[in-house]
Amino acid sequence: MTRTPPHDDAAEQAVIGSALLAPGLVAELARIVVADDFYRPAHADLWRVLIELHAAGAPGDPITVAAHLADVGSLGKLGGAPYLHTLIAAVPTTANGPYYARIIAEHARRREVADLGTRLIQVAASNSDTGEVLAAGRALLNAAPASPWPTPIPLSARNAPRPFPVKALPGWVADMVGAVAEFTQTPVDLAGCIALAALSTASGGRAEVEVRGSWREPANLFTVVVLPPGSRKSAVFAALVRPLLAAESLLIERTRPAIVEAELALRVAAKAADRAANAAAAASDSNARDRLLADAAAAAMTTETITVPSLPRLVADDVTSEQAASLLAEQGGRLAVLSPEGGIFATLAGRYSGAPNLEVFLKGHAGDMLRIDRRSRPAEHIDRPALTLGLAVQPEVLRDIAQMPGFRGKGLLARILFAIPENTVGRRRVGADPIPGSVADRYAGQLNTLVLGMADRHEPFVLSLTSDAGERMLAIERDVEPRLAPSGSWAHIVDWGSKYAGAIARIAGLLHLAEHLLNGPERPIEAVTFDQAAEIGEYFADHALTAFDDMGADPLVDDARHVLGWIERTQTQQFTKRDLFTALSRGRFRKAADLDPVLSLLVAHGYLRTASAPERRGAGRAPSPAWLVHPDAVGCAS
Repeated sequence: MTRTPPHDDAAEQAVIGSALLAPGLVAELARIVVADDFYRPAHADLWRVLIELHAAGAPGDPITVAAHLADVGSLGKLGGAPYLHTLIAAVPTTANGPYYARIIAEHARRREVADLGTRLIQVAASNSDTGEVLAAGRALLNAAPASPWPTPIPLSARNAPRPFPVKALPGWVADMVGAVAEFTQTPVDLAGCIALAALSTASGGRAEVEVRGSWREPANLFTVVVLPPGSRKSAVFAALVRPLLAAESLLIERTRPAIVEAELALRVAAKAADRAANAAAAASDSNARDRLLADAAAAAMTTETITVPSLPRLVADDVTSEQAASLLAEQGGRLAVLSPEGGIFATLAGRYSGAPNLEVFLKGHAGDMLRIDRRSRPAEHIDRPALTLGLAVQPEVLRDIAQMPGFRGKGLLARILFAIPENTVGRRRVGADPIPGSVADRYAGQLNTLVLGMADRHEPFVLSLTSDAGERMLAIERDVEPRLAPSGSWAHIVDWGSKYAGAIARIAGLLHLAEHLLNGPERPIEAVTFDQAAEIGEYFADHALTAFDDMGADPLVDDARHVLGWIERTQTQQFTKRDLFTALSRGRFRKAADLDPVLSLLVAHGYLRTASAPERRGAGRAPSPAWLVHPDAVGCAS
């Protein structure tokens, strides 16, 4: 009767710590666990505070919670501010918060059963008739709550990624994104990401965001949206990219007179150089020849100084790396590859050349100098290349690119902002309202203004941050850094996560220019713009975890899925470690010990439970450890 009731301090700490680290989880956790489910009174009180703050719409971060507890005089009773940090430190990853909550709820149900047992003992000790005791016992046991095996949490440990935050975009962009998504009945994510790529196309290569000191980020993005066939990707691209092509045509018309003038000047200069060279060649007097040679050299130099402008080009579709480099050189380092298909990835992987060629895209994102020498044509030099990428690909392409040579190792995938929206096919509304003409005209006009305004700038201008915006940036960096640690939630995508803060700075630069079309270069980026960029950044972070998970970026998770696949094929309900090792490929698991972290992960996510070890009989080695399989495990590993 003096045994400690069932509970799990570590799970209680992890749930509260998860809520402190990610206040957005509170609503989901509250559907699983209530304050009375916590065994420790301090934990129950803390949970009540978190629920109250969430219901009031107040932040639930450690600073706010500590201040609230101090105001009501409960901070010391609940362990003080240091204990809040202890709770945070107890969280392996906030993504597992729902599973820990289920552990707490299960222990609470077990304590209820124990309480019923105590009541039964009290009935038996009351000298009641034996029949009455038995009847009371049956009634109490029938009322005992079931203690089910908690539903497994997905191996990705994430919910469906959040929708694109349209309200974070400038008004004229947000209106167009919403109208396009409504008319095409497509996820708003597709239009939102392509709109960002359109802004990047309009201003890419002409603006840099000065984050701090010598840290500058060019204002160009790589976005990739993943949707299945039949998702009307082409219709969305057409609506959002067509104004860019119209602006491109205006640039061409505006440039044609300069091209004609330069070509005429070049012909005249070339003929003058030829005449001077012929005169020098025909001179018989050495002094006259020297003078004429000097005149011919000057004429030739004049010819070299005349450059015929190329026809402006903003957008390309499916290009090779070599073509992209040439176009970048022709266009002063500015180009966008926008396509509703993902064929460019196969091209980069070596479809035509037989070898991957990623340098143009890697340097085109980073803004690093690009110099290409070929035997068959003049060398191409690009001081600050700015390449924009806006694609919509099918899910199979996403899985394929993870296996393409160099895509992960050389950092191409780390530069991409992924979006994995919910598929709307089969649930689309027929006869949706078309895009209002006023919305489309405003979008086209504003985008045209941005394109033409940026086209006149030959050197990138620098966008500075206000002091408040700089503080926002520092807060983002501080928040991200722990996630990149070996035990952090982004450990398996540390390459992508290391570029996260820079991506937010780039997005902030684009939002700033779109909001201040006429005087954006003269104004610093404000804190509110950084808040909007951070909201979009959180969206892309959420989707990146899903994208890399789909690509098998985490080897441990990939191995765990392999084991679940074996369970599904064999319909196994219980197995030993020896059974599993014998059944699986030696190419994946070379020794039985390699299974230990995989089995631990599956236990932590609720797919497996340790079974009682078989009784050892006689001499020989101990029985192999055994596991029970969750009844719902088959088909729920995602």
